[in-house]
Amino acid sequence: MRLLHTMLRVGDLERSLAFYTHLLGMRLLRRKDYPGGRFTLAFVGYGDEADSTVLELTHNWDTSSYDLGSGYGHIAIGVEDIHATCAAISAGGGRVVRPPGPMQHGTTVIAFVEDPDGYRVELIQRSSPSAT
Repeated sequence: MRLLHTMLRVGDLERSLAFYTHLLGMRLLRRKDYPGGRFTLAFVGYGDEADSTVLELTHNWDTSSYDLGSGYGHIAIGVEDIHATCAAISAGGGRVVRPPGPMQHGTTVIAFVEDPDGYRVELIQRSSPSAT
């Protein structure tokens, strides 16, 4: 068994695709409109679906926003240089809601950003950034 994808409902598919592809560096893997159901599915990720877990963005054409609820946590992405990643996201118009720093009760360096629909994405420092 293997985890295939996680699905998020998004209010503006183009805005969400720009966030996940341009600001977080994912690739658009596939996209399909379903006119009969009035929705579009777009799959994004860092690797091919055959080998990697990906993110499914579902856009219901008649819904522009969703209540996130209290059960959702976050998506986590490992990054090589958390400070440079947060700076690039901010420069690209993204929202860093928790700047890089050690997690509470630990030493792992994390940050949080929000996607256009308010979903939290945790960035986790994977290794020491190279010295310049």
